[in-house]
Amino acid sequence: MSVQLYNLMDGLDQIAPFSLAESWDNVGLLVGNPDARITSILLGLDPGLRLLDEAIARGANTIITHHPCIFHPLATVITQTPAGAFLEKALSHKINIIACHTNLDNCADGVSDALAWALGLTDLTPLRPGALAETGAGRIGVFAPPLPAAAFMDQLFQALQLETIQIAGRLPERIKTVALCGGSGSDLAETARDRGADLYISAEIKHSTARWAEEWGFCIIDGTHYGTEQPVIPFLQRKIQALAATNNWPLEVFLTQTEKHPFICNYRHNSI
Repeated sequence: MSVQLYNLMDGLDQIAPFSLAESWDNVGLLVGNPDARITSILLGLDPGLRLLDEAIARGANTIITHHPCIFHPLATVITQTPAGAFLEKALSHKINIIACHTNLDNCADGVSDALAWALGLTDLTPLRPGALAETGAGRIGVFAPPLPAAAFMDQLFQALQLETIQIAGRLPERIKTVALCGGSGSDLAETARDRGADLYISAEIKHSTARWAEEWGFCIIDGTHYGTEQPVIPFLQRKIQALAATNNWPLEVFLTQTEKHPFICNYRHNSI
């Protein structure tokens, strides 16, 4: 049987309900025809030209990204800019573009759950609960038994797929309770401390928040936006594959092989 885009949209609404998106966000089908037949799907974090070229090369006519390709209202589409060129190429090649952004952040089994499971945390609950059970921003969970700092750092680097990280405050010698928020979550740092976390992991930590952590002796780890969100992409792949199997959809769902961390080097003084 053929699968049309509106079928996939209905399925994604079950996985990460679009109603859970923040009011300022832009999620759902952003480019394409709801009646289009899907050939295959490519998943990535960011809607860039490299990802679009990969979709074309692999014969995928549908891309699902975490970050939306259209975020603010467009007054113009200038095709010599990266954003304009992306939209021009997507439209000319009839590539459907779907965004699952803050709906995937706030849903059960979303961005922060994927990061927490990659770390090995259990007994997860929302850090800032939403209106519905198991929804909301961030997660807090535990290691059972607690981990020594060195073992925790080994698991952290493996989960984030990074070689370096930034830490503010004091890293505890043993870690039991961890709060985290995949992506930009500086504003939840005080909530993490108030909830009894031994440390907090997120990204784009503000300077003032890092100073606050320093003063309190509370450990905050900035794992970068890409590092803290990338665990959800293979997790989303498995969710969509299960959805396809349940509905007997003959769909291939690919993970991007070309998307990498945007910060590619760690230069030291006199290294150039």
